[in-house]
Amino acid sequence: MSRSLAFREDGTFTIVQFTDLHWKDGQEEDQRTRALMEQVLDTERPDLAVFTGDVIYTGEVAPGEPECESPEQAFREAVASVEERGIPWAFVFGNHDTEQRITREELMQVVLQHRHTVSESGPNHLQGSNYALQVADREGNSAVNLYFLDSGSYSTNPNVGGYDWIRREQIHWLAAESDRLNDGKDGSKLPALAFFHIPLPEYKEVWDTRICYGHKQEQVCSPVLNSGMFAALLEMGDVIGTFCGHDHINDYMGNLYGISLCYGRASGHNTYGKEGFPRGARLIRLTEGRPGFETWLRLEDGTPIMEQPAHHPENGQ
Repeated sequence: MSRSLAFREDGTFTIVQFTDLHWKDGQEEDQRTRALMEQVLDTERPDLAVFTGDVIYTGEVAPGEPECESPEQAFREAVASVEERGIPWAFVFGNHDTEQRITREELMQVVLQHRHTVSESGPNHLQGSNYALQVADREGNSAVNLYFLDSGSYSTNPNVGGYDWIRREQIHWLAAESDRLNDGKDGSKLPALAFFHIPLPEYKEVWDTRICYGHKQEQVCSPVLNSGMFAALLEMGDVIGTFCGHDHINDYMGNLYGISLCYGRASGHNTYGKEGFPRGARLIRLTEGRPGFETWLRLEDGTPIMEQPAHHPENGQ
């Protein structure tokens, strides 16, 4: 069901990013994930929740490990904490959401059955689900655009291994959507945020060449090919921040050529992590009339992380 998004009377709009829940069957590890989400939601009371992929895990498991027998039920359980609180929520696909037993089209139908989702299936000619949402200011005028893109699963090109990439057709659609949403703005554009699951190759570049804040504890698992998504964002000129998941023990952010590239904090217990690196969520706060955004982490024990450790690249830039 479509719902309007708008800044609060105090001029703020807060987004919580949950990523990589890997929900399977509702048993103990999934219930720990649910408790984390409930704690974050009740503490932060966001205006929008965004699930940046791998909400459920439908892939292969080790011998003796339980599988996700009912992806439809698993997804409903995974988003129940948000849905029960009446919080608008958006979703993008990850690489594990539709590996077995369900297709992207079928899972999207499950998504759209929820009362409080603002997700959309997007244009039929594009890979997966790609759509844009607008946030209105206190006078009802469009103030911020939010872009949601399907970063795919795995490469289908026999000559290219690894993960999929955001395709040329999606990039063309995104640029056109940016122009459409900003038509009549006298050349200026509304600020925008972009959400997807698999990090762009530039996430490695920003860590290697810029001061970043947070942790990099595994390689950046981006596609082998660079499809030009980041260049398109620069040329569009409206996106001020991107938010992804996928790499569960990376949570850093850094600014590359004017765009903040941000990881979420992995939220799910039914997947790999690292000792001493608790699960959590990323919060993003926009303030009407103020450039940029604030962001912080909320951990599963309730601890807020307002400032993350600085990483200085070896080349000193």
